[in-house]
Amino acid sequence: MDEEERDGDARPAMKRRPTVYQVAEKAGVSIATVSRALRGDGSVAAATRQRVLDAAEELAREQDEAATGGRRRPTVYQVAEKAGVSIATVSRALRDDGAVTAKTRQRVLDAVAELNWSPSRTAMALAGVANDTVAIVFPDLSGPYYANVIAGFESEVVDRGSAVMVLATHGRAASAQMVRDLSTRVDGLVIMDQTIPDKVVGEIAADVPVVLLARPSLPGVASVRTENADSAHKITRHVLGHARRRLRFLGDPDLSPDVRDRWLGFVRAHEDFELPAPEPLRAEGLAPEHGYDAALPILTDNGVDAIVCANDELASGVYRAAAEAGRSIPDEVAVTGWDDVNIALHLSPRLTTVRQPLRSLGATAGRLLFGQMESGTAQGEVLVTEMVIRESCGCEDVPPFYEFPTG
Repeated sequence: MDEEERDGDARPAMKRRPTVYQVAEKAGVSIATVSRALRGDGSVAAATRQRVLDAAEELAREQDEAATGGRRRPTVYQVAEKAGVSIATVSRALRDDGAVTAKTRQRVLDAVAELNWSPSRTAMALAGVANDTVAIVFPDLSGPYYANVIAGFESEVVDRGSAVMVLATHGRAASAQMVRDLSTRVDGLVIMDQTIPDKVVGEIAADVPVVLLARPSLPGVASVRTENADSAHKITRHVLGHARRRLRFLGDPDLSPDVRDRWLGFVRAHEDFELPAPEPLRAEGLAPEHGYDAALPILTDNGVDAIVCANDELASGVYRAAAEAGRSIPDEVAVTGWDDVNIALHLSPRLTTVRQPLRSLGATAGRLLFGQMESGTAQGEVLVTEMVIRESCGCEDVPPFYEFPTG
């Protein structure tokens, strides 16, 4: 049994607690209405809000009874009645958010103690979720890729009146638990790349709306990614069309699904030319220093005449390595990138690359997330990428939307 399975088995409560989907279904409203009702949004009618609260409490009570063999425990209604306050005031008093006077809060605490009541994890989690906040989870935050995705996501979210939380897992052993905990405090979650295992994604998606970003889709989970394999096929064919025959792909296909698809496009282009595709240069990451470290040995040995990079930052490291090795770009070594971030225009010669709509990627993730919160429907989208020809492949500078014929 692997670590994630043990971790999952050790947390059965995550699977037992009612979800926002169940509350919405029982109350006959949308997930977004549940969120607005639980945070006391004035746009929800009093009768609707009460119906949501009733549904949440009834579901919590049913599951508590199932877990305790049918024994009934005191309810939040009884606490509110004994303290002479509303259910919302009980919630605010327990959160101690400053909106309740000290005298009222003490009255609530006295009622809690007298009834020996403890708020269900479900009720508290639902209250935490309903805070008009959504989150996006990344494996890392270094580099312009993440900044552009965050900018697009934030613009979509802020326009809808919500706040954004950003979490970077950085490969920590506790990443799965970090994301689980975060999911109980937000209205919805975007999870990028392979930050957590599919099994954990499924568990979280059963509780709150989830959108996968730059990651293969899972059944019943919304997703958005960009097209990779076809554009990698095109740009590799373009380089081969310049009569380059000693190409290397720079990037580790095991690092992410996107890099893997770009590698597959590289291989397919070689098959078109009836050439064997050499093994990839497995850089340790996607930063400039990783490109430099991986490229310098083969450039020094004059073993390549073109390097197809998994992103623009790796390509910038190749430029430095080529300069140290005394190799001219593009006369001796053609170089291509991916993303078309700002650095692609400032390298000399300017970098031939594949443009990803990074801000649109983030904005689409936000739109899909809110769409799922409103309708409960998980949708998937694949965004178009396009080859941008500049000078680093050996071409004269041409219009940015030029595409080399692939037939």
